[in-house]
Amino acid sequence: MRVLIVGGTGNISTAISLRLLALGVDLTHFNRGERKPAWAAGVRTFHGDRTDRTRFRQALADAGSFDCVIDMVCYEPADAACAVEAFRGRATQFMFCSTVDVYSKTPASYPVSEASGELAPLPTFPYGYKKAECERILWDAHRRGDFALTVIRPAYTYSETSSPGLHSFGGQMYHLDRLRRGKPFILHGDGTAISVATHRDDAAGAFAGAVGNARAYGQAYNVTGDEWMTQNHIWRTIARLMNAPEPEFVYIPTDLLARLLPKEAEWCAENFRHPIVYDNSKAKRDLGFRYTVCFEEGARRCVLWLTANSAIEDCDRYPFYDRLVEAWRKHTGALAQEYRV
Repeated sequence: MRVLIVGGTGNISTAISLRLLALGVDLTHFNRGERKPAWAAGVRTFHGDRTDRTRFRQALADAGSFDCVIDMVCYEPADAACAVEAFRGRATQFMFCSTVDVYSKTPASYPVSEASGELAPLPTFPYGYKKAECERILWDAHRRGDFALTVIRPAYTYSETSSPGLHSFGGQMYHLDRLRRGKPFILHGDGTAISVATHRDDAAGAFAGAVGNARAYGQAYNVTGDEWMTQNHIWRTIARLMNAPEPEFVYIPTDLLARLLPKEAEWCAENFRHPIVYDNSKAKRDLGFRYTVCFEEGARRCVLWLTANSAIEDCDRYPFYDRLVEAWRKHTGALAQEYRV
């Protein structure tokens, strides 16, 4: 079986590649970076920027046909349209790494399944909105018979080289430094927003299970964590594994964070404030997806690797954070004093 991965050495795609190589798949990569990891020595590799769409098509014009193309780095609708042009009639199956953020954040019920979820992301959240537009273009190609489409929708997916938790301001490593130093730690709302996290090895199993799988043709799948955890629990768990003090949480309303820090707080304002709870039963049934790395174990692996490799960023490089904590405490304290009077 011939498989092409567009973006083959990224977070999830590294684990997908390793699984496919172990299965004896004839694997090709199209990568932006030119440094080839040792494990990919036997992988045929094309180099280029997939957003340079003319060169993208040219680079793969002589690559032949593939049983499956897995696109891990398609974020713009124009990229999806280009992929349709490049692989129409040259890929039996086209697998798109989408996201659960294509669903409306106000579903009728939880957990959200592929059947119950409404694909209606807000334009104010460009990541989810553009991914949904990419899906629309690819589904149109599927209906035309250009290729058989499979859509995988992960939620937050981490590995040892990344933070096991998504903070209100994103996945940067400096949040871990704040934890280990016992510094005040901002959470949006009251820390009870529910999230999930998936180790990349588990997510990769779903992708690998979909390759060449006729049951997956014309189907979409949620591939997320099975543990529904509050932000409070996530960060207390990470702090404990780091042997850090009990976190000193500073709770700030999400709407206010969005007004004060529109760039840093975009993801919590548009995404993390809502319950992130999805039904994975379809992927388990069709793709053999299994959630095997519990959050405690996954976070432990991350903490060990990041500490051993000195990969946690110095939080003092982000002075806005402490200024915000100080201002919040000052003004809420003054408001409480004024109200009591």
